[in-house]
Amino acid sequence: MADSGAPKTAYELTIKRLRKKDQEAGIETRPLTDAQKASIAEVRNFYEAKLAEAEVLHHSKLRATLDPAAREVLEQEYRRDRERLASERDAKIEKIRRG
Repeated sequence: MADSGAPKTAYELTIKRLRKKDQEAGIETRPLTDAQKASIAEVRNFYEAKLAEAEVLHHSKLRATLDPAAREVLEQEYRRDRERLASERDAKIEKIRRG
């Protein structure tokens, strides 16, 4: 961060304000351990692969159908799958962060 005498950037001021707000709310920040970082990276890689797989399957199904109604159903299913996978990923990462 900047020296104590130098003007602070908007970013630095915002970070300082958010940290103060977290302290007032009783939120404790702990740095992640190397094991936690590795676990989070593994979870992200796994879900990145699952999302890529879902995308490939989705495009394959889209090429197989020309019916607009069926394509809309496929789009909805694909969106639900992406949201589910993202939600699972985020929940697992949060669980790792909490220990």
